[in-house]
Amino acid sequence: MTTPTAPIRIMLVDDQALLRVGFRMVLEAEGDFTVVAEASDGAQAIALADSTHPDVILMDVRMPGLDGIDATRQIMAAQPETRIIILTTFDLDEYAFGGLRAGASGFLLKNAEPGELIAAIRTVVSGEASVSPRVTRRLLDLFGTRLPGNDVGGQSARLAVLTERETEVFLAIAEGLSNTELAERFFLSESTVKTHVGRILHKLGVRDRVQAVILAYELGLAGQ
Repeated sequence: MTTPTAPIRIMLVDDQALLRVGFRMVLEAEGDFTVVAEASDGAQAIALADSTHPDVILMDVRMPGLDGIDATRQIMAAQPETRIIILTTFDLDEYAFGGLRAGASGFLLKNAEPGELIAAIRTVVSGEASVSPRVTRRLLDLFGTRLPGNDVGGQSARLAVLTERETEVFLAIAEGLSNTELAERFFLSESTVKTHVGRILHKLGVRDRVQAVILAYELGLAGQ
């Protein structure tokens, strides 16, 4: 007998009620999606996340009171297993960058097609990021000057857990290389690359490749 798969639990956070209604209609048309909560500001989002424990949160950033970036940071600190997708009006803007730094797994334009929204949610639930490392590099090129200064001692301590090859792969990830490009650079199969990437993320305690790129910049290991 096949055990039914648990639905993906989603919370919507946006100060525009009409937008939330539209998202809910699109999402609940999927048989395995369920919207468990809606919030109109960051403070309410934090409280509802604590009581409902959603799998995925669609998070607006520009809201009255506590904004979506601060809400993302607080929710990720309390519930690191939750996946957050930032909703933004403009591609590659300061808010998308701030959301990724706060722990979001990706960002999505508010005028995205329904299929893009659904695909982004399924992507982050699978454990991947819904924005590529290459896009993260572009964001860092625009806004990366706001990252902390280099911390040589911190670098050594944080990276000491990696082997020499893993360090090489980590720095290549920071350049925005895909698995195919990593395989070509290091003359490895893509399956071997995936193994290396998984070990690197686990050892560094980062959730996905996007967070790995940001970490490399925070440690001063990738040029800007």
